[in-house]
Amino acid sequence: GADTTTTVTAEASVTQSVATNSTPETTPMAESRLEVNEEALNGLEITVWMPWYGIESSLFETFVEEFNASNAWGIIVSARSQTNFANLYEMTTSSFATMDKPDMVIALPEHAQGWYDEGMVTDLTDYAEDPVYGLDSDDIPFAFWNQDLSANARVGIPAQRTAMVLLWNQTWADELGFVSAPVSADDFKQQACRAHDSMRTDAITENDTLGGWLVNTEPMTAYAWMLAFGGGVLEEGNYRFLAPKNIDSFKFLRELSETNCAWQGASDPITSFANREALFITVGLGDLPSVSRIFASAGNRDKWSVLPFPNNGNGIIAVYGSSYVVLNSSEEEQLASWLFIKWLLEKEQDARWVEATHLFPLRS
Repeated sequence: GADTTTTVTAEASVTQSVATNSTPETTPMAESRLEVNEEALNGLEITVWMPWYGIESSLFETFVEEFNASNAWGIIVSARSQTNFANLYEMTTSSFATMDKPDMVIALPEHAQGWYDEGMVTDLTDYAEDPVYGLDSDDIPFAFWNQDLSANARVGIPAQRTAMVLLWNQTWADELGFVSAPVSADDFKQQACRAHDSMRTDAITENDTLGGWLVNTEPMTAYAWMLAFGGGVLEEGNYRFLAPKNIDSFKFLRELSETNCAWQGASDPITSFANREALFITVGLGDLPSVSRIFASAGNRDKWSVLPFPNNGNGIIAVYGSSYVVLNSSEEEQLASWLFIKWLLEKEQDARWVEATHLFPLRS
């Protein structure tokens, strides 16, 4: 801080006045531990495979162009879209035995960990902690940063993070007699069932099966419900789905469906939410702008809120998303990939990602 700087300056002044013949000490320059000659990066070409198309692909290609035009090392990045995560995983895995292997991919952390176990992925710990080329990760949320660890190895760096969340029609809930959002699974059931009951007792027979939670079958929604009941998918490092608390979560959801407090079959969940056909729906963060737009289009002035999955406490949100993964290559190519990643994580680029995708910011 300012006080520290002033003190150091004063002490230096006193030292020099007492010993005028001494040579002032100079601060040693930080040295990289990566042992790569920077000059070898000039003109070096690296290939990046991404899983995106559309808006995300276009923005990433813009980033590539800007990095190529501005980076001080003369690194040249080329990007290729593999359209989706499944195709990227298959293409990357099959490329390991060929000369067409990319230097870097944007992949899911679980895929990166599998490739690391096969000896194909670079541990980025030394890069992240390097005195010259390292990354200050203090403003990256701990939950995001640690998702790319495999034991003590850093197999990736967060690229995007999102989550499935519950949406709750607060205005309708208030009309049903509820003054607050559900905190527990029982609260959630009570509100969902009362919304269904209101449909069953009105004059319209076509909506008698509607009103509660509109079921979402995305894997991360199921995972969030398991976490809300204290469960999960891992037990002592191994996958175990048939654990008691996981079973409790699915019993709860089945009971919701059997009592028609949860329903399926909507062609567009957000439109159903805007039409008061569901008190609760589940969406991804990237869907939130569509909710506002569809409510406005429907002329619906109801107030709606984003909620975590209820767990008798502060709620659960299961965060997931893609990561930057560097595949084993030459020391120079690995450093070039790392420097591109570090640039992508700068706050300016992060802010543009958030504006385009509406996902979580990685830097606070």
